Amino acid sequence: MAFLGIDIGTSGTKTLAINHKGKILASDTREYPCHSPKPLWSEQDPDDWWNAVVKSVKTVIKKAQLKPTAVKAIGLSGQMHGSVFLDKNDKVIRKAILWNDQRTVAECSEIENAVGGRENLIRLVANPALTGFTAPKILWLRNKEPKHFDKLRKVLLPKDEIRRRLTGEYATEVSDASGMLLLDVVNRNWSRELLTALKLDESLFGKVYESEDITGTLTPESAKLLGLTTDCIVVGGAGDCAAGAIGNGIVDSGILSTSIGTSGVMFVHSDEVKIDPLGRVHTFCHAVRDRWHLMGVNLSSGGSLQWFRNALCVELLAEAKKKGKDVYDLLTAEAANVPPGSEGLYFLPYLSGERTPHADPFARGCFIGLTLSHRRGHLVRSVLEGVTYSMRDSLEIFRGLDIPIKQIRASGGGSKSPFWRQIQADVFGQQVVTVNSEEGPAFGVALLAAVGAGEYKNIQEACKATIKIAKETKPNVKSQRVYNASMPIYQRLYCSLRGDFRAIGGE
Repeated sequence: MAFLGIDIGTSGTKTLAINHKGKILASDTREYPCHSPKPLWSEQDPDDWWNAVVKSVKTVIKKAQLKPTAVKAIGLSGQMHGSVFLDKNDKVIRKAILWNDQRTVAECSEIENAVGGRENLIRLVANPALTGFTAPKILWLRNKEPKHFDKLRKVLLPKDEIRRRLTGEYATEVSDASGMLLLDVVNRNWSRELLTALKLDESLFGKVYESEDITGTLTPESAKLLGLTTDCIVVGGAGDCAAGAIGNGIVDSGILSTSIGTSGVMFVHSDEVKIDPLGRVHTFCHAVRDRWHLMGVNLSSGGSLQWFRNALCVELLAEAKKKGKDVYDLLTAEAANVPPGSEGLYFLPYLSGERTPHADPFARGCFIGLTLSHRRGHLVRSVLEGVTYSMRDSLEIFRGLDIPIKQIRASGGGSKSPFWRQIQADVFGQQVVTVNSEEGPAFGVALLAAVGAGEYKNIQEACKATIKIAKETKPNVKSQRVYNASMPIYQRLYCSLRGDFRAIGGE
């Protein structure tokens, strides 16, 4: 018996198979391009996702030597907020607009005005209007591409478009739907009041399920294409943030996940609905039945280090490749020779604008405090520190909302570096741990698939049976003092530059 987890990521799709004990049998990742036809626009072709799913599933089945009847269930995860626009024949109308796209500033204002202001919007859907969310993308299509909007019959999230191609069903689930800015997060269903205010018909959207619920089975066509059977069920799954949290065991009160991938996510479980009245962090439904989570998102976390590598380290990249070494290891080794605080150098990681806590698409990345004494190692360390400061912004908001945080679990690319884990522990002022699973969202939704198939009673039982603490990193008291003194300066820098960012951005 086996279960598949499929994660439709921004850079590629990852599929993995687990057995009934949660052991990973095989995995495969297929990459695809991201398109940016204008500055700060971000789009992808849903056909690229589907082709990646087909190839990765077939590869995993072959690697794991699974018979078609052995795969009992599939769980789906994916990049949140993306908009797949379909016509009456289920044809994709235009490329999907992604989570990190910033074109919808005017539409965010339109949404807030339609309901009488930001406070009312938070009352309806627990969150303010942000450029990354799905609802403003739909309004953008109506405002800017009316001919496409006239053809529109369905709007699906990335993973839910894959669900449609697998099962023929229009469906979503509560965790991913929460990020559309159209879900009544408290009652876990579409907000009819907001849809009416925006003049959007509920028929545009799929049925909302809980994450472990069965949403359909494979069609004969998709089963044949993948080499599986029509008895294989597909469960709700989760948006990538909630799925990654499940894969990290964040299913009980007091546990927080810090995930550093392209973006950075601070994710904390909550047994109750808790809403930030200022809208700085998100309140979404969790992939745990009848539970919620709060989340802070930084748009360029690991992406900041990746940008630094690609833009400023071309020669080092070639050298690392020649020596058979990871260029990130070389960069962090240089950074480790620099004292905490980078000798007064700060980095603001706003390369794609920012979401938490500023919700500012005009924010820009910058190094501040450069002197002639600074070297590449200083710049690298300041990038790592700046990203971690930005994540501490969310941590401080959680603490201010009286959310208990007993344990911090690190995941994503940032967790694989002992040096970056130490910076996290020092900046957060709390021990950081990792777990035995490093497969992220795909593993989380594979566990949800196992729950949906009846292998476990619930997702808490599944996580307890399969996820264990692997490593512990305690904060260094001296470094912690440096970061506690530096954090307020970091926070003031955005406030000082906010007006200039808008001037640079053309406002």
